[in-house]
Amino acid sequence: MSADNTKFAGNEHQKDVRSSNIVAAKAVANCIRTSLGPKGMDKMITSASGEVTITNDGATILGKMEVQHPAAKMLMDLSSAQDVEAGDGTTSVVVIAGALLNAAERLLSRGLHPSVISKAWQKAAVMSVDILKKAAIPVDLSDRKSLIKAASTSLNSKVIGGYSDQLAPIAVDAVLGVCEDIKSGTNVDLHDIKLVKKMGGTLEDTELVLNGLVLDQGCVKTAGGPTKMQDCKIGLIQFCLSAPKTDMENSVIVADSAQIDRIFREERRYILKMIKKIVKAGCNVLLVQKSILRDATNQLSQHYLAKKKIMLIQDIERKDIEFVSKSLGCKPIASIDAFTPDMLGEAKMCTEETIGTGKIIRISEVAKPGKAATVLLQGSNRLVLDEADRSMHDALCVIRCLVKMRFLTAGGAANEAELTYQLSKEAQTMGGVEGYCTNAFAEALEVIPYTLAENAGLHPIKIVTKLRKQHANGKSTAGINIKKGEISDMVKEDVLQPLLVSASAIKLATETVQAILKIDDIVPVR
Repeated sequence: MSADNTKFAGNEHQKDVRSSNIVAAKAVANCIRTSLGPKGMDKMITSASGEVTITNDGATILGKMEVQHPAAKMLMDLSSAQDVEAGDGTTSVVVIAGALLNAAERLLSRGLHPSVISKAWQKAAVMSVDILKKAAIPVDLSDRKSLIKAASTSLNSKVIGGYSDQLAPIAVDAVLGVCEDIKSGTNVDLHDIKLVKKMGGTLEDTELVLNGLVLDQGCVKTAGGPTKMQDCKIGLIQFCLSAPKTDMENSVIVADSAQIDRIFREERRYILKMIKKIVKAGCNVLLVQKSILRDATNQLSQHYLAKKKIMLIQDIERKDIEFVSKSLGCKPIASIDAFTPDMLGEAKMCTEETIGTGKIIRISEVAKPGKAATVLLQGSNRLVLDEADRSMHDALCVIRCLVKMRFLTAGGAANEAELTYQLSKEAQTMGGVEGYCTNAFAEALEVIPYTLAENAGLHPIKIVTKLRKQHANGKSTAGINIKKGEISDMVKEDVLQPLLVSASAIKLATETVQAILKIDDIVPVR
């Protein structure tokens, strides 16, 4: 580039700020590059409190990192945005952003203005999404096999990839179980699927509970209450079965024993009155919301409930009330006056079970279940369970992506290789600065196949060259087969991923890079 172009590149200070931002963001991208793909390495994250996390999920790694530089924080936000939008591809999106920043650095050093690069890349991102849509395979949600393939592709890149055959069908059935309308539905609320983690057993023991509920706790047995109930009438209450207390600052001073007896009698009368209403409604399983200011139940109420053979489960979290009521087909009851038979849910069986060292409550065969599901994850230790939880969430998100946008694309870096080929071809017809920038964008996307091959211990340059040749010969679904160490047709190998994952990764990465390029100064304020 000639010297007269330097006026477009901004002054020295602006160059330094831009360079500092790009270097910081690239450092974050390089940090998680080794975690990409099925053979990607895992990261062990330790917190100040000594808590250890082992994962290769991009969003989790970046979410737990402590970063000072504002531009590096933008890549963390990028990863969490991809997590919200698609749920998968959180590592890929950061790696793509890092490669684009690398390309931007080269273009800026040749005197190109950030606005010119930004405008050209905006067009390139739109073209990329169009190319992906043309190559995508439509999928029907009733085609369970295709959905399981997509969920397996997501799970294979995780620490627990060896269990994808057991977990992928569970993820598919859970999402389809809570989807309001399989034919016309455009989204799924993943809050309707609860993941319950329990130590004991292995991941093979993981199960899906659709027509019922699993609670991560035992029932109250202090007063000899039942631990198993058939033909259940279930009540969910949000008030306390204990004597009312005074306000925080107030206190009651009792002078003699007669007054103590009177308080005790009144308390007993107050609790008995509530228990009678519960018995009258025909309730035999009682769920009580957790209370902070006073005891949800006291020994007296527990004694009377046990006497009446009512199973008591307390400490239901406030945030779980909606999910529990949806699963059991009952309505939350806010006061004892509203405790009527029509507010109760019905189920065939409610039992307390022991798993490992802990207890669970299993309610099965609910008469009128809502659109809700529970996945009971079992594992030998806490680290495996936490990673299974994160991986299962990604698999659920992949199926949700297919509900949102019903197209599948080839995995194994086939998309990125096809985009590199098509965009490079398009850049040659454009010419000028725009064509030059588009070509740089296309080359930057090659970082995904290169990194996949590198992480799998293959020779990256040989593999990427072979991949280019296949795409130049018109094989748009050719990708890297990591198990065999060669180039294969990804559709035949059943390595598929939702279109939304790839499309949103490219759009979000481009937007973030544009934002970083547009910054020419950092202004600290008090």
